[in-house]
Amino acid sequence: MRIAVTGSIATDHLMVFPGRFADQFVADQLEKVSLSFLVDQLDIRRGGVAANISFGLGSLGMTPILVGAVGTDFDDYRSWLERHGVDTKSVHVSQTRHTSRFLCTTDQSQAQIASFYAGAMEEARNIELQAVADRLGGLDLVVVAPNDPVAMVRHTEECRQRGFAFAADPSQQLARMEGSDIRTLVDGATYLFTNEYETSLLLRATGWTAEEVLGRVGLWVMTHGADGVRIRGRDRETVEIPAVPVAEEADPTGVGDAFRAGFLWGVHARLGVERAAQAGCTLAAIVLETVGTQEYTVDRADFSKRVAKAYGSDAAAEIESKLRV
Repeated sequence: MRIAVTGSIATDHLMVFPGRFADQFVADQLEKVSLSFLVDQLDIRRGGVAANISFGLGSLGMTPILVGAVGTDFDDYRSWLERHGVDTKSVHVSQTRHTSRFLCTTDQSQAQIASFYAGAMEEARNIELQAVADRLGGLDLVVVAPNDPVAMVRHTEECRQRGFAFAADPSQQLARMEGSDIRTLVDGATYLFTNEYETSLLLRATGWTAEEVLGRVGLWVMTHGADGVRIRGRDRETVEIPAVPVAEEADPTGVGDAFRAGFLWGVHARLGVERAAQAGCTLAAIVLETVGTQEYTVDRADFSKRVAKAYGSDAAAEIESKLRV
């Protein structure tokens, strides 16, 4: 299965604040908020939504095609991704801008405050998916993940025009994009990914009801953190998958990206929706226990053991039979 993952490619600067953000906010002064948090820890990691998803797919034995824009400072990152099974030949390199930067501070309650510098990502709008398809002999699925907003709209419109199946993952960009653009991203998607809060943002921005959204997509995959995953589709029963228990929550950054990678791997492996979501939840749990979005490894035996503990031996046997790691 040829999966092209479009979206951000970035360096993550992850910081830890030894307190609670909520304790620093004064309810009647929020319009004048001016805060600086002294952090105790800084980790610089590879990240970006498209790169994270691609890394996860590569770690599960696939060869995903990463599609995005970076700066000339990308060489080391490119080597890292290629060593982990990612095809980076369709990444555009800007000659004038740096690779994107994600700066995120997490407090003791796992709340986060983040900023994102787009940099070279703005040039992603100039990438044509047809050129990617021509190089590979076609595309089976295009993931439209958070990216330059213009690029997201253009990629989605090109998918519809050329008949490429696509997965809509607007996530962080829901807070920035206009309702008309969000409707463009969603309409006709084979898969729509949102978390619980993003679901509310999407409904408010589009003006659609949940049933109207379901009428425009194949499957709506909604993640609910520790409460698991809910998958809905037109004229089909809702599938609910509990989350995989974790030993200790190290860092929530990239957990949603890992779920998407595991789920899409399951789709590639023809496992069915329930098993695909279980694979996604398992990979998400591994990332939640890790600091950094690409600092984990997938061990086939350990992965299967975690699936068995959470979902039973039948699920583990079926999923393990498809793993090639």
